[in-house]
Amino acid sequence: MVAGQLSVGWSNDYFDRDYDRRGNRLDKPIVTGAVSATVVQKAAVIAVVLCLPLSLLSGWRAAAVHLVAVAAAWGYNAGIKRTVLSVLPYLLAFGALPAFVTLGLDGHPWPQWWATLAAALLGAGAHFVNTVADTEVDAQTGVRGLPQMIGPVASVIVGSLLMAAAFVLVALASTNPAALTPVLVVLALMGTVAVAIMATTGHARSAWFITLITALVGAGALIAQGSTAVA
Repeated sequence: MVAGQLSVGWSNDYFDRDYDRRGNRLDKPIVTGAVSATVVQKAAVIAVVLCLPLSLLSGWRAAAVHLVAVAAAWGYNAGIKRTVLSVLPYLLAFGALPAFVTLGLDGHPWPQWWATLAAALLGAGAHFVNTVADTEVDAQTGVRGLPQMIGPVASVIVGSLLMAAAFVLVALASTNPAALTPVLVVLALMGTVAVAIMATTGHARSAWFITLITALVGAGALIAQGSTAVA
């Protein structure tokens, strides 16, 4: 998964290098000249190639799911992010994560439907919220994904609702009220509310940071479910 995430991050910087230059993204190493585009391209390719043998350590079933998720992320970077279908790679990649984990277990069980749906909703919600911080740059560089089409305010509302739906779904699936899951869900819902407040009051970067934390808490809620997430 580390190799896959590195390949996704590096390929994103490579594919977006011209857009980042036009947007004067000084937080991007290719734009500042700290690293060449060729080096980033080669690093991304090496990382994605390493994904295959490393993923196979969890078995071919889990490997296949992981490679589909990585392919979806690469497709997003390569151009889907600039179309009305921009949310689909997030739904697919995040929704595949529970299956990657469970298919690597003994017996290769599939995850429960609610675990897959909650992960997909969490990813889709994060997609809508994360674009808010880059509203001005996206307008300058011509990025017109679904969040950009509906606008920053609507994106925050939609993203927050999707994330909240994911957390509620996990809470409803919890079989032990005394377990850690309800606590994590409450924290995640509080984070979702904080994201909405920050994003709509001009603190887009803070909203983005809180989104990452909230997503991690949501992932923790899924993990806390343990065997109940396995079909």
